[in-house]
Amino acid sequence: MEMSSKLLERAVAEISQLPGIGKRTALRLALHLLKQPADQTQQLAEALQKLREDIVFCSKCHNISDAEVCHICENPHRDASVICVVEDIRDVMAIENTGLFKGVYHVLGGKISPIEGIGPGQLTIVQLVTKVKAGGVRELIFALSGTMEGDTTNFYIYRQVKECDVVISAIARGIAVGDELEFADEVTLGRSIMHRVPFENSIKSH
Repeated sequence: MEMSSKLLERAVAEISQLPGIGKRTALRLALHLLKQPADQTQQLAEALQKLREDIVFCSKCHNISDAEVCHICENPHRDASVICVVEDIRDVMAIENTGLFKGVYHVLGGKISPIEGIGPGQLTIVQLVTKVKAGGVRELIFALSGTMEGDTTNFYIYRQVKECDVVISAIARGIAVGDELEFADEVTLGRSIMHRVPFENSIKSH
């Protein structure tokens, strides 16, 4: 795609690197920004810059946060003894949208995947196990996607904490095997959490 402006060409090239954005969509977005008042484009640029520079990860659950401890972990109305284990931040948002879960989260930052070179040491599994062994955790809910990598990660964590005095459960399989959690509709996801089953049962069903 040849353009009359190198500046526009660079902007399109950068925007098109975003997930799901092709060159044509990137061009439409760039031209749209050019039509907007300069201060509006500046506000967008500043918001993205602040996002990159100032956002941190919660020291307790590893969710994204504006402060050392996120607002979910700080909320006194959340049950800190019930921890929902998820793959990434998008899963937290999906579960929060159901409005049904009142515990807290632990974001692993991915799933164990030998093919992609991702092992337990590259995730926040050690921090989760340490948290459980320290006491005060009543239930651990596995809410990873129903893929082979998700099941492998669940089982690895289960082996690390199965001797602890904690209930270990998994979301009900209202989420189809192979589906990513973030794409599930809110009703299905909410029911899967509310009707969770003992993790041992999910092992036997495989």
